[in-house]
Amino acid sequence: MQRRFLLISLAASLTCGGAHGATGPEDMATDAPLIIKGKIVDAKTGEQIIGANVHLKGDTEHAAFTGLDGTFSLKLERETAETAAKTNTETENNAPAETGAAEALTLVYSCVGYGTREFVYTPTATEGEVSLELEEQGVALGEAVVMAYNPGRTESGARGMERRAMNVINVMSAKAIELSPDLTVANALGRMSGITLEKNSSGEGQYAILRGMDKRYNYTLVNGVKIPSPDNKNRYVPLDIFPAEMLDRLEVYKSLTADLEGDGIGGAVNLVMKDAPDRRLFTVNFSLGYNDLYLNRSFASFSTSGMQSQSPNERHGTDYAVSMSDFTTKNLAVKQTKFVPDFTAGVTYGDRFFNNKLGLIAAVSAQNNHRGKNSDIYYETGSSTYGSTTYRYISELQTRLGAHVKLDYAPTPQHKLAWYNGYLYLRSQQVRDAQGEKEEAVRLRVNRQGIYSSILTGKHLFADDALEVDWRGVYSKATNKTPDNTEIHLTTGSTGLQTVSVNPAATRRWEHNDDRDIASYADVSYRLDLNFGTLNLKGGGMYRDKQRSSFYNEYTFKSATEQRSLIRFQDWTNFDEIAFEAPRYGNLSDPLNYDATERVGAAYVMGKLSTGKWELTAGLRAEHTEQGYHLIYPTEEVANEGTQRYWDFLPDVHAKYEVHTNANLRFSYARAINRPSFFEIVPYNIINEDYKERGNPDLEHTVADNFDLRYEWFPSPTEQLMAGVFYKRIQDPIEYGMETSGQDAYYTPENFGTANNFGVEIDVTKYFNRFGIKANYTYTHSRITTSKLIEEQNTDVNAETTIVTHNVTQSRPLSGQAAHVFNISLLYKDTQNGWDGQLAFNYTSERLCIVSTYYNNDSWQDGYPQLDASFEKRFGDSGWSIFAKANNLINLPVVQYIKKNSLNENLTDVERHDGGLLERKERTGRSFLVGVRFKL
Repeated sequence: MQRRFLLISLAASLTCGGAHGATGPEDMATDAPLIIKGKIVDAKTGEQIIGANVHLKGDTEHAAFTGLDGTFSLKLERETAETAAKTNTETENNAPAETGAAEALTLVYSCVGYGTREFVYTPTATEGEVSLELEEQGVALGEAVVMAYNPGRTESGARGMERRAMNVINVMSAKAIELSPDLTVANALGRMSGITLEKNSSGEGQYAILRGMDKRYNYTLVNGVKIPSPDNKNRYVPLDIFPAEMLDRLEVYKSLTADLEGDGIGGAVNLVMKDAPDRRLFTVNFSLGYNDLYLNRSFASFSTSGMQSQSPNERHGTDYAVSMSDFTTKNLAVKQTKFVPDFTAGVTYGDRFFNNKLGLIAAVSAQNNHRGKNSDIYYETGSSTYGSTTYRYISELQTRLGAHVKLDYAPTPQHKLAWYNGYLYLRSQQVRDAQGEKEEAVRLRVNRQGIYSSILTGKHLFADDALEVDWRGVYSKATNKTPDNTEIHLTTGSTGLQTVSVNPAATRRWEHNDDRDIASYADVSYRLDLNFGTLNLKGGGMYRDKQRSSFYNEYTFKSATEQRSLIRFQDWTNFDEIAFEAPRYGNLSDPLNYDATERVGAAYVMGKLSTGKWELTAGLRAEHTEQGYHLIYPTEEVANEGTQRYWDFLPDVHAKYEVHTNANLRFSYARAINRPSFFEIVPYNIINEDYKERGNPDLEHTVADNFDLRYEWFPSPTEQLMAGVFYKRIQDPIEYGMETSGQDAYYTPENFGTANNFGVEIDVTKYFNRFGIKANYTYTHSRITTSKLIEEQNTDVNAETTIVTHNVTQSRPLSGQAAHVFNISLLYKDTQNGWDGQLAFNYTSERLCIVSTYYNNDSWQDGYPQLDASFEKRFGDSGWSIFAKANNLINLPVVQYIKKNSLNENLTDVERHDGGLLERKERTGRSFLVGVRFKL
């Protein structure tokens, strides 16, 4: 009888007493167990299939499962093997087996999402492994399925994208994100090579710093389209707004091609959201958790039900004189809660309809997490006092909501339309209580950020699929609202009694801004098949119109009884009981009341030649920028509006050479830019306590030349070894420094000559059946020289001493850049028993975190290690599983300090760290959650 089998190679491996060697059929008569070893891969992609089941036909008790590297090892006792072989022979011949018949075993192998196949195994003299293939169970949609195929969901798919890419990229798959301990995109990014995180006030990752380049030098994409920022001054997008579970993959572009927007000197982060599946998909998860910070103290909160979304002058006009009746006090009552559990939940549904031509994916994710920070502050930058300690306690409730729906329609295999709609929302409600020896300040703040994006795309193939036309239409909007941000000031007397400070007793602030984009993209590519290779030509363009508005209104209150102090627990107990005196007007003339516009148009051409072991890509992108502002309440000293216009021509060249099987040597060059932020070119003037600050309408944009050289080896579809170097030459970098104007010095954004940034990256992924390791290391070195203020004593001819302030220059690294970043994750997978586990460690060396206006006064964050863990237990084929995640298990304090120098080495009665001036220590606590997940 003729059988049909999928067979790449056939071999046997017999182990006896731990030995591995070739054996013949006669060994079936010995008592040694039979061990069948092999590997199962995807027939289409070559990806190693994890969790496939292998067992004897008709005997499911003797089974094995493939590990993280796709391998399996099936151990059979000799009696079991002989019985199975005899049964197989009798079934084949439909008669009792004869003595001496060939001892053949039938193996059945399968995996969820794939078909089931059989393979006849016969011990031979050939040593090695059995290599098997499985075909994915897809829908019968021909090439249309290929157009919707998303390989980045799996580890091997992610490695394949890195290998095939024209430029230098790193990809994190949906599977890696799901198994990681991280709940937000920002924290997940911190696992990737070359990335450090800038954290928010509660200690959560918020912004990505790529290769030592500050967040201003990077941009964020959703499904390949740039999205607006909810920040009221800058362009960068807070990545903690994105729930990690909504992604199919994370892409980090470290070098740019001509079809990517050019304002990414550090690179770009592309969030690829979940796509419509090729078969029905339904998942649901729910988890509960806790932060152990609140085992030792209460969680502080306040009610927002009566909070006014608009300031009194927004409601009644700029000429309206306010009174206390225009302000509510319902939101000033603070309460303490002992038990504050966290929860997360998510639902995803996807399917195909109408003969599989219409695809749908809908996903919702919700998170409600209690975070916080305990800080011991010994010295604050800009202060002239030492020796006293302020204890700051932050309680923050973070509520995230993510929802998206995507439809794709493929009427024919050559044409596809897709419509994506996504909404991200982050609400942060925070109580910050700073308790000093003589004063206390309590801040009550709620911030709401939202990003909505709607993307309509089309993809069309012509001329036997050689000609491809892609287009996209985009509408997106980001909003940021902080209503009634209140700070109350208290004074502690020598007797220990607390009273309300007289002036200011409190400040109340309203802020909101929005950022709206309308954009269109078009790309045309054509493939030429030549005698010596393939040439792909591509060209296209884009246009984006951005409108931004910003509102700021603050009121400063006095105590209503200036004649005597209002004593806590005598005149009042909670903050809503304090009697304040309202000012007649707020500061509507603040420069944060502005409108901004930006119009960017771009066109590009590029070509890719593939011949033999070489792949060469070159392109040129031209971008025109028109950026302007309009002050809503201008002052007489400055112009109320201004515009910048300029062209940039951005070449790029990329070469990839296959040095040996599954290994590339890659070189990339690309020119990129960085535009000034919206607020930096506004001619604002702010008088701070220690210095004056102003904007710079003459600020120029930054241009950088970026070079990359990387060796990459992919020994298997899921494993990799990457080692590379990079260099950036940055012309006119934008940094803040001191500028002298007449008798005054201003802290202002300026262009500072040329900066240099270079580094080394190493990335390793290796699997050993049930175990795996992922590790990466990045070294970065940068240098920039800026102006600073320095105070020196001056003694005149009369022996009188005065303090003289003047400008000097000082060299330093780029802000946020850490010299050393190291990540390592240890993975475990036991498919047979349904276990997955991960232990993840990160170390970030010291980095410059605050650039001071004064010489030798920059603040540094000391090196910090973090250990996280996660696991999942699946229950057979039921689709149910339980999982757990733990973050910040070491919980060491984050230390901020000023390095030892001649200005602080002789100070007494101060706290020291590594010989320098200790500023603060902060702890955020450990977070734990346990949940349940169902997949259909």
